[in-house]
Amino acid sequence: MSVTEKEAMIAQVDAALESVRPHLAADGGNVEVVDITDDNIVKVKWLGNCQNCSMSYMTMKAGLEQTIKGRLPQISGVEAVNGL
Repeated sequence: MSVTEKEAMIAQVDAALESVRPHLAADGGNVEVVDITDDNIVKVKWLGNCQNCSMSYMTMKAGLEQTIKGRLPQISGVEAVNGL
């Protein structure tokens, strides 16, 4: 994947996450897209209260991953680079 393709995909992932962000913000948190690996794993960084939330793994799988894969089926998964 070229740099331009990666940047475009990151922008698409970020746009997909806009539907999830209000729910995270309600609890004082947010998420940032850090990278997409060559095998289409989205790397995210938890921000705010999401960093220490015991529910962040479930939120990542049930919220973020499902939302992203719904828009970008080529994405194979989501992993956090920080948090619990």
